[in-house]
Amino acid sequence: MVVLAAAVVTKSGKAVISRQFHEMQRSRIEGLLASFPKLTSTGQQHTTVETEHVRFVYQPLDELFMVLITNRQSNILQDIESLHLFARVVTDICRSCDETSILRSAFELLCAFDEIISVGYRENVNLSQVKSSIEMESHEERIQEIIAKNKEQEAKEELKRRAKQFEMQRKEAQKRGQGFMQGNFSSNNGMGSYGGYSASSDSLPSMRESPSSYSRPSSSTPSAASKAKGMQLGRKPKAANLFEAIKPDVEEPLLNTASLHGHKTAASNQESVHIDIEERVSVTANKDGGLEQMEVRGVLTLKIADPASARIKLALKADDDASIQFKTHPNVDKNAWKDQQIVQMRDLSRPFPANQNLEVVRWKLSTRDETAVPLTITCWPSPAGNGSCDVNVEYELENEELELQDVVISIPLPAEPTADVSQNDGSYYVDRARRVLEWQLPVINSSNKSGSLECSIPGNDADSFFPVTVSFASEKLICGVDVLSVSNAENNADTAYSKNIIMTAEDYFVG
Repeated sequence: MVVLAAAVVTKSGKAVISRQFHEMQRSRIEGLLASFPKLTSTGQQHTTVETEHVRFVYQPLDELFMVLITNRQSNILQDIESLHLFARVVTDICRSCDETSILRSAFELLCAFDEIISVGYRENVNLSQVKSSIEMESHEERIQEIIAKNKEQEAKEELKRRAKQFEMQRKEAQKRGQGFMQGNFSSNNGMGSYGGYSASSDSLPSMRESPSSYSRPSSSTPSAASKAKGMQLGRKPKAANLFEAIKPDVEEPLLNTASLHGHKTAASNQESVHIDIEERVSVTANKDGGLEQMEVRGVLTLKIADPASARIKLALKADDDASIQFKTHPNVDKNAWKDQQIVQMRDLSRPFPANQNLEVVRWKLSTRDETAVPLTITCWPSPAGNGSCDVNVEYELENEELELQDVVISIPLPAEPTADVSQNDGSYYVDRARRVLEWQLPVINSSNKSGSLECSIPGNDADSFFPVTVSFASEKLICGVDVLSVSNAENNADTAYSKNIIMTAEDYFVG
């Protein structure tokens, strides 16, 4: 079966949209479609009509026609089956089958047509698979930029939390200072020297002095001012001054950590041909650790700095798994990708665009196979009978080929932002602002593929310790996509290239 073109036309033969699957001149297609209404018989229920060279297979769509143009030797039964699939796709994407709706959804329709027919031959797909492939068009064009923005937002929230904590400590210090003075001078009206005691600022510590963790080298100026003016209680510094006072201690370390992966590529010496391979993992598991749904979305981005190196082809490898769905850029040769997993321009005389981040391959994996999960988390809260719960959290690395870095497992603190940790592998941190206990593990690999944390947390409702969230990064991918070589498309000479590979956890929930 060879489909030459698929089109939606009016009853007068005017093409609303048309997609050619073989090299044909536009005038030729327009002429065939213009002659189509003259060949149909009014009042007769036919689905095919033939000319000397081609066959029209058609189906009415309200006031329009869905038309396939095939050669006369194609299998008519397969043609009709393909026609029905085209019609279902059009009616599914467009709310109403009129010319305005068709034109409004032209881009989605043409992408769907390409999923059904490739180089004139029918792909083994159904309507749900076509819809799934179209939905893979992700809105996340810049993964590294999104990571940086999220980390920057976390840094700002941490800055506000630390400023609020600083203000509370200052108020507590003021209360302690007032109580001390009232206890010593309650019987006196004045604040002068009495009984050998002087209330000068040299005898009492300044209530404005910040804790040691917030002290800065430039604190000499406020100290001198306090000696000149004496002690001042109850004076509230401006919020802006608080932010500026602790900003270098809070924001800069977090932003540096946030941009660790984002600047890794920039810090290295990139070649004129640079490749970024990225995956994002989303996992939803139940409270017992069993998998409910796992989804992996990946993208291979090509950036060419030198236009002289733009005529290239990439040889890739990926895991041989039928559940992994790949989608290539419309200008990429689909036959070369399908047969040899080679990424090259469909027209070899055209180079790849230079100085652009071009997403040439995307892929998606959806599964409920628990063995495919990179990291299994099990949380066991048991009420202790004293208003708290004994919580045991365990992790297990399912794929020993992976090495997860900067792993953070966050357990909610429902009652009070405190936790008594008795045993843990790695380290932990109680985030009072977010009311979570963060279990931090620098690296999880085959040498420490399992570990546990035991603690006592206030709260007697076992369900309130969920959901447990997980974040990590890895330089190895789940789908095994990698670049084997980059060569010149004309003479097959090897081309120097650089690459960066990263996998991150996006929405990783347990419970």
